[in-house]
Amino acid sequence: MSEPRYQGVILAAGHGARMGPFGAELPKPIVPICNRPLLAYQLDYMRQAGIEDVFVVIGHLGYRITQALGDGSAFGVRIEYVEQHQRLGIAHAVGQLESRVDRPFLLMLGDIFFEIDDIQRMIEEMEGHGAAAVLAVKEETDVDAVKRNFSVMLHENGTVKRVIEKPRHVANMLKGCGLYLFDLPIFDAIRRTPRTAMRDEYELTDSIQILIDYEYPVRVAPVVTWDINLTYTHDLISCCLHQLRKLNVSSIVGEECNIVEGVDLRDTVVGDRVTIRTPATLERCVVLSGVTLEDGQRYADTVLALPHRRTGAPGLIQESSHGNA
Repeated sequence: MSEPRYQGVILAAGHGARMGPFGAELPKPIVPICNRPLLAYQLDYMRQAGIEDVFVVIGHLGYRITQALGDGSAFGVRIEYVEQHQRLGIAHAVGQLESRVDRPFLLMLGDIFFEIDDIQRMIEEMEGHGAAAVLAVKEETDVDAVKRNFSVMLHENGTVKRVIEKPRHVANMLKGCGLYLFDLPIFDAIRRTPRTAMRDEYELTDSIQILIDYEYPVRVAPVVTWDINLTYTHDLISCCLHQLRKLNVSSIVGEECNIVEGVDLRDTVVGDRVTIRTPATLERCVVLSGVTLEDGQRYADTVLALPHRRTGAPGLIQESSHGNA
């Protein structure tokens, strides 16, 4: 039986410093989206692409990620964990895998929630055009979304002419989405990538531009229909609301919960082992596993988490623009 043609790489070493108290306890790549770790959705797409072997690069609270994902068998893949000791940018993190990756690979940034339409199109684009890289893109309507990511400019023949990291002046609305298919020449480009003056990091977009400048064909595939980088707690709420609508349900309740009669859940996700002892209304909320509520309040646009184990910081986290109703 022949080996799968592609490997997978997920970069999951980032910190969740801007996600409130629970960001210090839970790495962003495993925050629960409708009670599934974020990376579980990415592993689903890896499997859909025919990928069986996935490298997961871990750093901050990496043991929590290994606890959540195990060896990958629960998700239909085999996971090998690689620890990132220095945070020097995405290109640097990918470059550390050169001795382990021996074939083309699908790369995902582990703090982004993607909704992808037919991930096989990226493979078809690479194999059909002999591309050295295929960038997942989305035609944006929000200029700020392009500014937070990178813009992609194309030649008339469909190959990529230029990629611009976090552009201040947006020339077009074609956004790169943090999902890539690379052949092995990307490692040559990474070795030629200088640190940026602005962030003192090795940017992956610079490596991609080096590929282009060395006349390797780089293509795009418009496969991302919805995406969000989980930076703040309201991003977690947005992801859960999106999934609730996709599942056509108004709420989800996890396992082993004890919820008193009279609790009104509206567009809300409740994790496992949650206790709600007093009738309350929760609207557009995410209640993380293990939380106990007994004050009978009305919560809206809120993430409720256990208190921080070391600091005792409160478990009520409000960073949504809607606030508490």
